[in-house]
Amino acid sequence: MAAPVNSIAEIIESKTICIEPGLYLADNGYELDANGHMVPKSRVVEPNRYLGWPTIVKTKQGRLMVVFSGDRDSHICPYGKTHLITSDDNGKTWSEPETINNTPLDDRDAGIIQTKKGTLVVSWFTSLVFAGKHATKGGPPVFSKYARIAEKIPAETKKQWLGNWTRRSEDMGKTWLEPVRTTGTAPHGPISLKNGDLLYVSTGFWEGKPSMIAERSTDDGKSWKVIGRLPNNEYPTTTMSEPHVVELSSGKLIAMIRNEPADVSKKFLLQSESTDGGKTWTGMKSTGIWGYPPHLIQLKNGWLLVAYGCRRVPYGERVCISKDEGKTWDIANEINLSNAPSPDLGYPASVQLDDGSIYTVFYQAPKLGEPACIMSTHWKLT
Repeated sequence: MAAPVNSIAEIIESKTICIEPGLYLADNGYELDANGHMVPKSRVVEPNRYLGWPTIVKTKQGRLMVVFSGDRDSHICPYGKTHLITSDDNGKTWSEPETINNTPLDDRDAGIIQTKKGTLVVSWFTSLVFAGKHATKGGPPVFSKYARIAEKIPAETKKQWLGNWTRRSEDMGKTWLEPVRTTGTAPHGPISLKNGDLLYVSTGFWEGKPSMIAERSTDDGKSWKVIGRLPNNEYPTTTMSEPHVVELSSGKLIAMIRNEPADVSKKFLLQSESTDGGKTWTGMKSTGIWGYPPHLIQLKNGWLLVAYGCRRVPYGERVCISKDEGKTWDIANEINLSNAPSPDLGYPASVQLDDGSIYTVFYQAPKLGEPACIMSTHWKLT
């Protein structure tokens, strides 16, 4: 695919930063042997693993760290783990993946931040959707091939591990402390506020109904408390999910939310704002930006950047800029970071490097028919 051409940005380099090859032998179809027994026709090494939903952080030490859900069969399966890769040369080279979380359930999505104290906080959620209708009410029957795996997981184990989580490391990822439950979840996790508190705008059940909520931690991620709910006004809660939030230098908070109404042409990111630390929020408004889900950062010059996936032709990873604290977005000069062969893509997340350039990670397939991997685009505004 040709490299994207943009009016206000220059692509420095796009590349794959993590592929996980298959390790185990798999049966390549079956046949009857001379005794009438069903046996494998042959054994083949499983294909490359499916990787998805990354988040990146630039630590105070200058290290880039990316977390994602790795070692998967596919988009839905029982095997997902939270994996971590690191770079000490601004993304030129990357470490081999290491496992942070490997619960008995499917470990999905992954967010990472560094707190004011230097602690790393990783977020994720666990799922039983892979079990299909045989183990979770209303689950997709297409995944019933995994139902027998779900049947082997004791009910008490499912109860213990099903939910939304964060986990802390006080030694830069060498060791990880015990997981802590959160009420909600969002792909890119919480953010670290300037005063040292953590804020998590997420989707979860609150007071008995699905809600877009704000949770706060005042103890460096050791515990969380819901402090506010985002209003849904004319947008149904059932169409909204996967928010992210940014704290501006002025102290204002801006949250963006994935929205998927029945009318595909109106899948615009929604926006809400808070000026009291996340306790109260303005009503949702459409940004006019088509895509999802969002990841927000404020650049050194004060501009806002939102990255998101575009799952309509032409497929790819996109960025939009606001120069007025989110009042307006420069949709006319939407930036194309990467073309993609299929709509199985997205969840881009960005950091700004010391030289002012931007490093964005995302997931997509390298070629049509290949499993998704973790990719990056290093770029700069012109």
